[in-house]
Amino acid sequence: MQLSDLFSYTIVLNSSSPRRKQLLTDLGFKIKQVKTSVDEVYPKDIPVFDIPAYLSVQKADAYKEIISDKEILLCSDTMVFLGETPLGKPIDKQEACNMLKNLSNNVHTVVSACCLRHKNEERVFSQTTKVRFKPLSMEEIEYYVQTYSPLDKAGAYGIQEWIGMIGIESIEGDFYNVMGLPTQRLFEQLLSITSL
Repeated sequence: MQLSDLFSYTIVLNSSSPRRKQLLTDLGFKIKQVKTSVDEVYPKDIPVFDIPAYLSVQKADAYKEIISDKEILLCSDTMVFLGETPLGKPIDKQEACNMLKNLSNNVHTVVSACCLRHKNEERVFSQTTKVRFKPLSMEEIEYYVQTYSPLDKAGAYGIQEWIGMIGIESIEGDFYNVMGLPTQRLFEQLLSITSL
């Protein structure tokens, strides 16, 4: 398949995330952004690192519009895990500070999953990235929480923001996965699903 053929498709992004939209735009795709609300609940016996894939499928199932031949539905979910404990979006600035204190001087795991639907095909995949923060001072944590907007981010931080620039010592895996979309793997899957 030629790239021009791939870029003739519109990605129907079932997410309100401005970061995912920007990444897809930077990849060269036309985007139609929609938002279907889903209760982000999952079975208690599911392996923790499978939760994002489960939720991405739930989001895809909630989208009831017809997908045309030149559209691909993309639903995604990103979670941060400290050990096997999921860290969701903080409910307030105090919880954001507490999350960052726990991530300080520690390694955590970020799992992003995608569900793609096109015609009668579905692809579900996950990507894992390990991130190590340096020891963060309370002054650094409080500055970030007060100055930026961590309440809409799993784990209370954006890797592309100030706290990532000054705090992350190392990454093992895909940087963009931590932003919310495993772009390299996604691109390969989009090539594959549109060539059928």
